[in-house]
This record gives sequence, structure tokens and C-alpha cells, in this order.
Amino acid sequence: MIAQDQAEVVAFLSAPHARGADKVEIIETHISCIFLSGERAYKMKRAVKLPYVDFSTAELRLAACEKEVALNSATAPGLYVGVRRIMRGRDGRLVYDQGEELVDAVIEMIRFDQEALFDRMAVGGKLDAELMARTAHMIARFHEGAQLVHQGPGSANIAAVLRVNVAGFATSTLFDSVKLADFEHAFERNLAAYAPLLDAREVAGKVRRCHGDLHLRNICLLQGEPRLFDCIEFNDQIATIDTLYDLAFLLMDLWHRGFPQFANLVMNRYLDESDDEDGFVLLPYFMAIRAAVRAHVTATQIEESGERSDALAAEARSYFDLALYLLQARPPRLIVIGGLSGSGKSTVSEILAAQFGSPPGARIIESDRVRKAMYGVAADTRLPADAYRSEISEKVYDEMACRSFSILRAGGSVVVEAVFDKVANRQRIEAAAREAHVPYAAFWLDASPSVLRGRVAERTVGPSDADLNVLSRQLTYDLGGIDWQRMDADRPANDIAADILKHSRDSRRC
Repeated sequence: MIAQDQAEVVAFLSAPHARGADKVEIIETHISCIFLSGERAYKMKRAVKLPYVDFSTAELRLAACEKEVALNSATAPGLYVGVRRIMRGRDGRLVYDQGEELVDAVIEMIRFDQEALFDRMAVGGKLDAELMARTAHMIARFHEGAQLVHQGPGSANIAAVLRVNVAGFATSTLFDSVKLADFEHAFERNLAAYAPLLDAREVAGKVRRCHGDLHLRNICLLQGEPRLFDCIEFNDQIATIDTLYDLAFLLMDLWHRGFPQFANLVMNRYLDESDDEDGFVLLPYFMAIRAAVRAHVTATQIEESGERSDALAAEARSYFDLALYLLQARPPRLIVIGGLSGSGKSTVSEILAAQFGSPPGARIIESDRVRKAMYGVAADTRLPADAYRSEISEKVYDEMACRSFSILRAGGSVVVEAVFDKVANRQRIEAAAREAHVPYAAFWLDASPSVLRGRVAERTVGPSDADLNVLSRQLTYDLGGIDWQRMDADRPANDIAADILKHSRDSRRC
């Protein structure tokens, strides 16, 4: 419901003739109102005062509009036109940018097709792995360039977020008070457990001035590229956060909408790009906080409207329930996938990773990407032959084992995939699991030479540099005794992944 003192402004912005358009479409959110008119969109801040935002005066709304344009122009170039002041002229009527009294302010934007919003694309089945990988790359680069902020311990930063959540839930009567108290205590217990890691990350420069509201509806496809817009401009505290907490909103949104595969993919590609693996174990907690944010924001919409909405109430409760699910502890596990080039290791690993471990699923440690990172090049950059010398490969397998051990010891689950053609390398990854005292299951993908050749020949650009000549050499290798569970890989990857999951649940090796 729009505040009564903005009714005149709404009428002004709703008039089609004011901008030469035949029709004005209005979209409302809990803190803004967007007027779509012709080739332009006009975003008005609602005159609200909540625990986390104050838009109660025209001056505050003008300042917020100016800050929003400044912050978002960098991540969505060409989308933001500028700020328009809504003034009262001497004749008492409202006009743009001239007059004696500031009544309100709006952000003028280029209007784009609403079907280009990622939440619409998700509903329409238009998100795909390639686009989500590009989105992860874009977010990693944004975080890399975001302003560093040192204003206290990382645990204190998250504690402030939890206080905002408590205040937000206090504005709603939707949730049972006893359940809510237990809910909030669970967040506090997890904060105490994660405090040392959060503090270490702040010292390492992982707290930055981020987007703050990074969910699907605030990403759009502009000129074929994923772009962030509509960041948090009204509260620097909310947006000055751990970079992985910023990412967690997108991961939670994807998980909540039923896209765990994309959540896992975005997480893995982001960590590949950002070298931020130490914070991987924080993601379920961060996602839970984000789900709690959506729960109380959605519940607040019900209170503000003054009307009971069964749909909004169900949505708020679904976020609340997801937060509880995300707070559940899950023991770490390791799954290892070996096989010659073309056996389907990467495809199977990506299917598996979203289906075990705590959301957003397991971290994938892939030999091809590890090798490219060691050389400081993009995953799809082809390396020269000497990058595959035996001594380099030894370093790759050592790195994979070390990283797996670190994640497993911290409580995260891992999928490791590589050729694993040497007994020593297979023993090395098994030793990492045993040293971390976690269960593991190892599988060897067997495929016929003709299938292997066909798959390698069909490859396009990607992390693997293996071609038919490399495969021919692999087919002559003495693999030694393979005591891993052997899987028929001459079949669809989903079937292989399903069998691996079944067998890994039965495995108790550690």
C-alpha cells in the first residue's frame, strides 16, 4: 500500500500523458514503486521507515535516489539515466526538476524487457549452465573491485545482520514466538562457532561494500551480458558484508526456486574465479541468514498491506523453513571420480555435487581447473605440452589432495575428479580423506575406446586440453590395480551419477 502522503506523486507518475506514453504499468515492492512508461522506467522510494531503512522524508528519498544511481551505474552501464526531482510549482502542480518545493524524487532508467530479469528467465526455463557460469564470473570480478572496509571483526558484522533480522521479525505476527526464539538462538549458536573464521576473513579483506541484495530479480540480461542492478543504497551497514554473504543471496534464491544444480554451479565457478575457498563452509549459514531475511521482509509486506495474503504467508513460511533446513549440520564426505579422458568425469561430478553435502552442495576440485589456476590462466586457455610434464602433474595431484583435506577438515563435502591413472595419485587422495577422518567413496568410470574417442572428438572449448592424441596415449597406460568401484560409463551421465550416489551412501571407508 502506497503511503497517503505520496498519493499525489503516484497520480503524477501514473499519468500516461506526462511522458508521452499510452499506458503506465506499475510494479510495487515493499520499499519502492516502479512506473513503466514508454521507453523509460521511473523508480520511486516509498515513504516508509523500517528497522533497516528510512525513506520517511522527501530529502532522504532524494539522497537515496542519488546514491542508487551512483552505485549501480558501474555494474549496469547504460541502464541508469539519472535522478529526477518532483517539485511543486507556483501554480501548485507537480513538475520535474523546477519549482520551489521538493515533494519527492524518482530514478529514471532505460526500460528493458521484464523477461530479461533473471527471476523471469528462471520461471520461463531460460537460465542455463553457460549463462550462470558467466554470471558467477561477473560477480567474482565485481567483488574483486569492491571497496574494502575495515570497521570491526567479521563476526561483529554478521552479528549486526542478525540484529536487523530480529528487528525485522518483530514487525510481524506471522511466526510462532516460541519457534522464532529457537530460530534466532540457532543463528547465534552458529555465529559463535564460525566467529574465528569470520574474523580471519575480515582481516584478509573479505568484507567489502557489496551489492547487498544479490538475488535473481536484481540481475538482468543487458545486450547479452548478465548485469547487477538495484543494489542496497539505503543502508551501508547492510551492504558492507563478507563477499560470500553477498553471493549467498543468489545461491539461496536459486535453491529456493528449485535450481540446486545452478546454485552449485555458480558457487563452484565463483570459487574457481575468486580463490576464496576458505569460506566455502560458511555458505550454508550465509544462505540460511538470507532465507531469514526473505522470510521477515515478506512477512512485513503482509503487515504493511493490512490484508491477509495466504500466498505471501506461504512464501514467508517457505523461506523460514528453508532457513531451518540450511542450519542443519551435515557430516562432510568425499567422492572421488577417476577415468580416462572422455569417460564423463566432469559431467558426472557436476551432477553429483548438487546432491550431497550441505547446500549449495559439494565443492568440485577438478584437475584441469587446478592446473590452469597454477599457470594463472583462464580455464578455457589451452596450455602447452610442457605444462603436462610428470613433475607438474605431481604438483597438481598434491594440490588437489591438500585442498580436499582442508575443506573436509573444515566440515565441507568435496567431489574430486581427475584421470588418476597412477596408483600413487589414487593413494594420495585416499590418504587425505583418512587424515581428515571423513567417509569417502572412490569410483572409476569405464568406457569403451570408441565411446571415449567420440566424446573427446565432440568437445568444444573447456577446461580439458585432452585431444585424440592424448587419449591414444592414455589407452596404452598401465593403470596398475584399480580397487575403486568400477562404473559402466557407456551410458547417460545422470544414470552414472545416480549409481554413484547410491554406492557412496553405502560406503563407510574412512
